[in-house]
Formats: sequence, structure tokens, C-alpha cells
Amino acid sequence: MDQKIISLATEKTSEKLQEFLQCLKDDELTGLLQKHAVKGKSPGTLLKGIFKGSPCSEEAGALRRLKVYKYCILLVESGDLHREVASEITGLLMLETHSLPGSSLVELANGFVDVVRDGSLVNGKSLELLPIILTALATKKENLAYGKGELNGEEYKKQLINTLCSSRWDQQFVIQLTSMFRDVPLSIEELEFVVEKVLRMLSKLDLQEIPPLVYQLLLLSSKGSRTKVLEGIIAFFSQLDKSHKEEQSGDELLDLVTVPSGELRHVEGTIILHIVFAIKLDRELGRELMKLLKTGQQQGDANKTICPFSIALLLSVARIQRFEEQVFDLLKTSILKSFRDLQLLHGSKFLQSLVPQKCCISTMILEVVKNSVHSWDHVTQGLVELGFILMDSYGPKKIIGGKVTEASFAPSKTPSQQACRLGANILLETFKIHEMIRKEIVEQVLNRVVSKASSPISHFLDLLSSIIIYAPLVLQSCSSKVTEAFDYLSFLPLHTVQGLLKAVQPLLKVSMSMRDSLILVLRKAMFANQLNARKSAVAGFLLLLKNFKVLGSLSSSQCSQSIGATQVHVDVHSRYNAVANEAFCLEILDSLRRCLGQQADVRLMLYEGFYDVLRRNSQLANTVMHTLLTQLKQYYEPKHDLLPPLKLEACILAQRDQIFLQEPLAHLLCCIQHCLAWYRNKAMPLQEEEEEEEEEGFQQDLEDMMESITNRMIKSELEDFELDKSADFSQATSVGIKNNIYALLVMGVCEVLIEYNFNIGNFSKNKFEEILSLFKCYSRLSDILKEKAGKGKSTMANKTVRSFLSMKFVSTLLVALFRVLLWRYTSIPTAVEESGKKEKGKTISLLCLEGLQKIFHTVQQFFPSKIHQFLQALDITNEDEGEEDINITQRATFQIRQFQRSLVNLLSSQDDDFNSKEALLLVTILSSLSKLLDPSSPQLIQMLSWTIKMCKENSLEDASFCKGLMSLLFSLHVLCKSPVSLLRDLSQDIHGQLGDLDQDIEVEKPNHFAMVNLRTAAPTVCLQVLSQAEKVLEEVDWLITKLKGHVGRESLAEEASQEGSPQQALEKAAILQLGTLLTAFHELVQTALPSGSCVDGLLRNLSRVYTILTALVKYYLQVCRSSGGIPNRMEKLVKLSGSHLTPQCYAFISYVQNIQNESLSFAGEKKKEKIAAVSTAMARVLRETKPIPNLIFAIEQYEKFLIHLSKKSKVNLMQYMKLSTSRDFRINGDILDTALQEQEIDAENEGTAASEPRKDSQEPAKKKRKK
Repeated sequence: MDQKIISLATEKTSEKLQEFLQCLKDDELTGLLQKHAVKGKSPGTLLKGIFKGSPCSEEAGALRRLKVYKYCILLVESGDLHREVASEITGLLMLETHSLPGSSLVELANGFVDVVRDGSLVNGKSLELLPIILTALATKKENLAYGKGELNGEEYKKQLINTLCSSRWDQQFVIQLTSMFRDVPLSIEELEFVVEKVLRMLSKLDLQEIPPLVYQLLLLSSKGSRTKVLEGIIAFFSQLDKSHKEEQSGDELLDLVTVPSGELRHVEGTIILHIVFAIKLDRELGRELMKLLKTGQQQGDANKTICPFSIALLLSVARIQRFEEQVFDLLKTSILKSFRDLQLLHGSKFLQSLVPQKCCISTMILEVVKNSVHSWDHVTQGLVELGFILMDSYGPKKIIGGKVTEASFAPSKTPSQQACRLGANILLETFKIHEMIRKEIVEQVLNRVVSKASSPISHFLDLLSSIIIYAPLVLQSCSSKVTEAFDYLSFLPLHTVQGLLKAVQPLLKVSMSMRDSLILVLRKAMFANQLNARKSAVAGFLLLLKNFKVLGSLSSSQCSQSIGATQVHVDVHSRYNAVANEAFCLEILDSLRRCLGQQADVRLMLYEGFYDVLRRNSQLANTVMHTLLTQLKQYYEPKHDLLPPLKLEACILAQRDQIFLQEPLAHLLCCIQHCLAWYRNKAMPLQEEEEEEEEEGFQQDLEDMMESITNRMIKSELEDFELDKSADFSQATSVGIKNNIYALLVMGVCEVLIEYNFNIGNFSKNKFEEILSLFKCYSRLSDILKEKAGKGKSTMANKTVRSFLSMKFVSTLLVALFRVLLWRYTSIPTAVEESGKKEKGKTISLLCLEGLQKIFHTVQQFFPSKIHQFLQALDITNEDEGEEDINITQRATFQIRQFQRSLVNLLSSQDDDFNSKEALLLVTILSSLSKLLDPSSPQLIQMLSWTIKMCKENSLEDASFCKGLMSLLFSLHVLCKSPVSLLRDLSQDIHGQLGDLDQDIEVEKPNHFAMVNLRTAAPTVCLQVLSQAEKVLEEVDWLITKLKGHVGRESLAEEASQEGSPQQALEKAAILQLGTLLTAFHELVQTALPSGSCVDGLLRNLSRVYTILTALVKYYLQVCRSSGGIPNRMEKLVKLSGSHLTPQCYAFISYVQNIQNESLSFAGEKKKEKIAAVSTAMARVLRETKPIPNLIFAIEQYEKFLIHLSKKSKVNLMQYMKLSTSRDFRINGDILDTALQEQEIDAENEGTAASEPRKDSQEPAKKKRKK
């Protein structure tokens, strides 16, 4: 039978074939097909014959074809056929599909939809036919029955796709179904249906099935919907990462059932590669990715798109050259914005209550670094580049004068500092994880250290130090690069050389070749022509002496440096290391002795470094102290009856007419003093059992010389040094320069001897008398220098001479003084103090208070980690020393109460000579201590209440004290709640004190705060209010930007209708803040402010207000498109701005211009006397009127967008706005009437002077007004 069909099919005509097929029953025909297909007997020939005998033009033929299609689809789907046979059948069916009638195509398509919906697909092979069926169906123009109606082919196809995407897809056929849609011509709407369906299926698949599905999805995105595809993939993995993180941080039992972390990272890495590959082929996909992430970042809603997955994706895309710059610009901007947002949030309780704190982008990036260990090689290079870009862009900057803007030792506070620190952390963590990239990181760091030596590079040196400490042995592979950097030491600044050598010190201990290379470089530099090169050599040799310990050296906690486990292993090899180090160190010391004949700067470095060498390498004490003794003998007068005891003339060098310091004698004595103190405290106790006469001889000789110098310095008069009051100290003559050098040397020697005698005196009376005598000598010289410098107006008057007193000595004195001054200031009122006890015009209490303030500031600025110990040490009244559970807030509160009590006592005193400096210092200390309080603690609320009470009850007319107290008030207030109501009250007080623009109006004085009075209202309080208002406006602007980020979301209309939604809360908060601020500016803009900074600041703030109001109106323009209306509170805000601000702004502008004209005319009257005064006045007028055009433009822009919003919302918002005054031409009615009256009086006077007949016969001239 099958053969007959095949033979009949070979004939030219198909009549016989049609007749034969007509005779066959359906079962027989399907049986033949099954027999051929299962046995693999080339079913294609049989199918071709059947199709030839079943023309679609006849109904019977079309039905037969439909049945054959259905049966073949079942055969292919059954899985009983060989792959080649199934492919052959499918191919033939595809070829004949377009000839099928529309009804048949509909039936076949519905069959596929039913199979997918029911989940009865077996292997999905038949799905290859569905795209052809849908494509053919779309070409049918005739109407096809659909339910009770009719649809054309294109519409029917759309309905089928909609039904298919609404059905449940079997998990194992999702990839095949997605692939199938690639071959279907889809409209934009249909494509969105499909993409949304596939994205929903991502969460239902196994992890390993996701990469191929994403690959198919990316191929599908070439048709369109690229943004939706990328957004969906990023959102899915962002949520997956969050869930995985929560599960891992939760119950340990959950780890048994969750996805292993490694598997998830491998899947993410594969998908990132798929996306990058797709972007290389489809540039538009890359543009859409950048656009998506930029839009999220600009609208303040970056948390939707920025996550560890998207950051890793961006870093991979950065490898494509055309996107590299865009990627890193986007990441830089996002990082800085994230840190700024965090800074804004941390400083405002108002924002914290509205916006939940989300994960910082720095945490996400470091998470990417951590995840990159799972074969993310395509991300690693991007991480390294990002780290260096952040460090280059946001590192410390050099400003005019050579000062560095940001010190490396200070904690990271500003967004730029945090971004730079993040860059260093990225590079360090990447270095730890990836071995392949280590060499490149070290090379780039060293390149920057060498090439950017003129710029601050402390952050790169810190990074290099951290890298070397982590793995000194690993870095031996980079030894050639480090050695190459050594060659540039002679050309680098001294601080760079010191930082670099300190950083590489651990390497020198594990690499002999590197150490030898360094020594060669340093020896060459020692004899270089450049002074800086020789100083660098000294610094390098001193560093080596400190860190290569000689056998038998005393252990010192200060010399131990943690350099990792690998370093410890190297250090404890054998005794040989220490023995070899001794010869090495003695060789270096021999080289350094030659430096004692060089310039003063080189010697000074040696003297400053020898003491540290001695502390860390005690076995070198013999050599070092012998060197110092030999050097001192050159300048010491051995005869005990001769005065002075030192040969100062040998310390200077004369070259032609110039005088130079040759020997920094005070530094030499200071070094000797420190070495002797160390020797007594450390070395002597250990040497009591061993008699070493030679070393004791050095020590005894030095002590005898120091004692002799002390005694003779006390006996010496200033005339012995040729330094009496009549001496020349001018910087213009060589004699004056010589005397200045002598004076500084003598003062330095006195300081050194004061400390030396204090250390050996053991608190004896005789030694204290000697110390006082030395101090008198120092004081006399200091007074003479100040007097001479003041008369000559020399720059010496502004220079502060460096003190030789060590921190240990100063701290020993301060320990006693600190407790005394705390007790004195908290127990004895200032009034009790004797008025005669003053130093430099200051009371003892004031001096103590200044010291306190500086100490509090220093501890907070440079030692934040030790604040708790500092406060604990201050708490001298706490008897229970073992109490450790008292936190910082409680300890700070104790100190705050003491200073509060002192301030209250000071303010309540009835003395006429009230010292405002003491009050200001107390406020400054309270401000410092308040920063230690926990913002959520009741103690902060109590302090705020106390500060408000002080501002309300005290009416001191002292501007500096008022400014300090107001600053404290605002800094506390923002940590508790928004300060807008406070600003409104203060503005009312300012208005009441200064009066109204219209002098005829008497303003009621509300007196909310007594601190606001006629003396302090302007500019002090006014500028504080304007500054704080600017911060509030910045917060509102940030909120509006945040709101704009939500616009366009599908759920926006739903959120807008829900009163308690986050969206509503943000809108309400922004409007309420603006409303209250408007009432504050309503008061200020009517105030008769004095010309100057207050007027300028108010005009700028008003411009900012209208700019932010315009931004809010623009936001509601966008909202109106989806929700169709605006809330009542927005309408009220517009009404308030129209009635309480805009008219007053125009009146204030006129007031400002009038007072400027008056000042110009006043200056013009004195033109003959002072021409400079006129130009100064004109410059001030131009400066202060410059913000006026900006304000007018801001008002007009606001009104322009209000008109647009009125049309959109169908609410007439312009009814609240009065017509704006034309700034080009104005007629002020009052001024015009006055002018006219003056003209009439002048005319009458002229008429009286003329003859009577002429007066009667002539009519008065008519006055014309311009229209």
C-alpha cells in the first residue's frame, strides 16, 4: 500500500493518487506513517506522496493534511523515532505549513497551546514547528473564528501568544519555548509578553538551567525589550544574592538545603560572560545597560539597579574599549554619591526616620572582590583599575602653599576620603585573593610612588605597607621592581623616601639582595651634590639601624612590627642573623659619622634619629654615645670657671656676607639628654651585675658635662652670649642673623636642660630652683626676640619656634596640671580667682581652659579609638576602678555636667568684667563632648533641652559666644529632629529685633530666644539661621530626587492612593519642611537687614527655595500622568508661597536696591576725599546685587511650571500667585508723589520771585507723566 502511494506520487498528475488516498481510512494512513517512521524507512518519501495527493484547495485534502500533521506531531513528540527521522519529518512539515488554510493553522496552534498548558510535552522536539505555524497564521488576511467573534491572522497570533505566556510552562521545556520565540515575528507588545513570562520563570528553574535560559533570552532581546531583559536579570540575581546571604547568616541548619555559595558564583560568572559576549555582538545592548544604570543613579534610586551582580557585570563590560570610560565614570559617580547620601543620612534624624538605610555601595564592591575568587577572571582586571582610579581621583590633594588637604593618619570622614580608602581596600583584598594580579598591583603602586613624588602619595605608601605586611615572602617575586624604585631615592622628597623605606622594611629582612641594592644606592646618595639626596641617605641608614637588631639587644614593645607569619619564620632562623647584623650596623654607623661634618640639616636628622636607634637596637649604645660625646666636646668649654659653657661661635658658618647655622647644638644636647635618660632607665639595671667600665665612662662623662653646662648656664648673663637688649636682631644684617641664631640656640639649650634636670631631679627643691632659673633665661630671650621682631615687623614675629621639650616630659607635667585645672575649674568660680594672677593678659582659669579645649580636640581628631580610655582616666571621682560597663556616653555626660555647671556659674555672676572668652571656650568644650553622645540616648535629649534653655534665658550681647551657643544648638537639634520650627522662631525674633522694611510698621517682639538681641540678631544669628536653612533645603532637594526615582514604576498610582505608603510619607515630609521654611523666610524677607553678608545669603537662599519648589512642581507634573491629581497639601504650599513669599521677595529686592543706591550716593559725596572708597562701595554693590537676577529668574521659572501643572491637574494654582512685577520698568507710587510735590513747591517759589502781573496773566504749565 505504501509502495503504491510512492509509485503514484511519481506520476505527473495526481488524480489517481488522490483517488487512492480517498479510499484509505484514517487508521490505515496513520499506520503506514507509523510503520515507516518507526522502522526508519525514509518516511519523507511517503509524506511527500501524501501531501501531493492532498491538495489544500480541496476540503478533503486539507482535512487529510491536518490529520497527517497532527499524527506526525504526536510521532515526533513520542520519542520513539530516531533523531534523523524526526528531523526529516519536522522539516517536511515546515515546508508545507504555509500552504495550510487558516483554520488548520488555528487548530494546530491551539493544539500546541493545549499541550504546553497541560504539561504533556514529552521531549519538545515538535516545538520547532510552532514558530512556522504562527508565522504562517500571521500572514492570513481572512477572518478566523475566535470564540463568538472573528479575528484576522495577525490578531489571532497575538491572542495565541498571550494565552501561551499566561499558561504554566513545564520547567524542563522553558529553554526550548524561549528559543522557539526567537523564530516568531513578534510585535513590541508581544515581545514584552514573552520577556516578562521568561523572566518570571527564572525563579522556578534549577540554578544550572539558568545560564542557557539567559543566553536564549539575550538572543531574543535582539528583537527589542533590551532594557526589560537586563533589568529583569539584574533584579533576579540581586534578590537571589540577598536571599542567599540571609540564609547563610541565619540558622546553621539552613546551610544543608541552600545552594552552595561556589555554585551560585559560578553561575553568575557564566551569565556575566554571556551578557558581555552579547554586548560585543549587539552594541545597542551595551548602550541600554549603561542607560539603565545611569538612570537609576541619577534618579536617586540606584539600589534598584546597583548590586554586587550588576557591579561585577559593569567591571566585565569595562573590558570592551568603547564602554570602558563610561563604566568607570558611572562607578565613580555612584560611589561618591553613595558616600554623600550616607553622610547626609548620618547627620539628620529627620532623614533617618524617613529613608531606611540600605547597603552601601562600598560593601557591595568588596563583596564582588570576595566573590571573584570563583574564577571571575573577567572581573579582576576591572577591580584593579577601579581601585587605582578611586585612589588617583580622591586621594589627598596638594594646595597652594604646599600643604596637604587630607592627612593619611586622620580617620576617613569626607566622601572623597572614604572613596580613596575604598580604592585601597579593593586593591588590598584583590591582592590577597588573586595571585596572578599581585605583580601588576605592586608595579602600579611603585610607579605612582616614584612618578607622583611631587603630589601627596601617603595613601599609596600605606597601601604598599599593607601589601608587604600581608605577604613579604610572596613579594620577593617583585624584587626587581622594588630595586628599580630604589634607584630613584636620590630624586624623591624626604618624606616619600622615609615612607617608602618604612613600607619595604619587611622585605629587606627576607631578601639579602634587595638589602644590598639599597645600601649601594644609599652610599651613592651620601656623597651626592644635592642636599636632599644626602638627607635621604641618612634617613635610609637610620631606618636600617632601627630594624636590624644586633644579638643581645633589649626587647622593646615599640620596635616590634607585625609583618605576618612568614616574616616571623625568617627572623628566628639562627644566631648568625644577629651576629651578621652587628657587623652590618657598625658599618652603617661608620658611614653616618662622616655626616657629622656636613650641613646642619643632615646633622639634625642624625641627632633626631640616634635616640630611636638606641631604643630599638640597644647593643649599639656604646658606639652611638661615644659618637655623641666626641661631637659635643668640639663645642664644650672644658674649663669650669669660664662662661658661657658652650662655644657658640663654632656653631655658625660665615660665607662672604652670609651667616649659616653649622651645628644644631640644641638638637645635639637634646639627643644626648634622651640617650642618657634611656640608659639610666633601661640599660643600667641590666648592667649592674656586669661591670663595663668603658660604657659607664661614656655615660659619666656626658652626665658631668650636662651638669657643668647647667650650672654655668644659670650663672651666665645674656651679655656673655652678646645677646642683651641693645643687640641687633634684624634679618637685614649679618650681625642680626648671627644674633638670631645665637638666641635660638641658647633658648633650645635652656629647654633641653630644663627637661634633663627635671628627669634627674627626683622632685628636689634645688633642681626645681635651677629649672626656674633656666626658664627665666629662656623667657628673657623670648621676650627680647618678640619685641625686636614686633618693632621691625619681621616675618620672625609670625614664626613659632619648635620646642625641644619631649611629649613625655610635657605629659608628666600635664598629668598633675590636668587634674588641678579640672578640680579648679569645676570647684572654684572665676570670680574667686585673684585678679593679679595673670599670664599674658589671661587668667589662670582661661589658660587652663584653653589647654583643656586643645586636649579634647586633639584626642577626638587623632585618637578616636582611645576616647573611652581617655574619659576613664579623667573620671577621677569614680572610686570603683574596676567598673568597665560604663559606656562612652555615660562618661561624656559626667564631664558635660561639670562644664555645664561652670558655664551657668559664669553666666550668673554679676561681674562687670565678664570674660566672654571663657564662656566661648566652655561652649566649645561642650560641643566637643556632645559629639561623643549616642544620638539615640536620653542624654542627648537632656543636653538639647539644656542648650535651648540657655538660649532662651541668656541675653548676652556677645557675638562670638552667641555664635558658639547657636552652633551647639543646631548641631544637637538635627540629631533629634528637624530644625525647621526652630528656624521659624529664630526668624521671628530677628524680625522683631531689627524691625520691618516699612519703617512705619511696628513689629511685635515674640522673644522666643533671649539670646537674639539687637547686637546679635545680625549678622551672627541671621547667618547661622541661613546656613542651617541651606542644609534643610539640601535635605528636601535630596528627598525630591529620591521621589523622582520612583516615578514611572507601575505601582506608583497604587502607592499614591495609599495614605500610609512610603511614597506618601516622603511627599508629606518634603512639603511640610518647605511649608515651615517658607514661614521662616516670610519673616526674614520682611526684616530690615543691614547691607552685607546677611542680604547676600538671604537672596541666595531664596533662589534655592524657588528652585526646589520648581523641582517639586516638576515631580507632580510626572505624577499627574499616572495618578491624575495633586494632593491638597501641595495646593496649600503653592498658596503659601504666593501669599507669604513672592510679594515680599519683590519688596525686599526694592529695599536692597535702595540701600545700595544710598551707599553709592554717600560714597559719591566723599569722592574728592577718597576715590578708593567709591570703588569699594561700587564693588560691594555689584557683589550684593548679583543674586537678584538669579532670584527673579527662579521665581519666574516656578510660575511657568505652575501654569503647566495647573493644566495637567485641572486645578487653578495660579489663582494664588500675584502678577510678577516687571523689573525693566517700575513706577513706585510713593516716590513719584513725593517728587511731584517737590516740583510744585519749586514752581511756587519761582513764581513768587517774579513780577505780580506776569503771575496773574500766565497759566501754570501742565505736568506730563510717562505712560
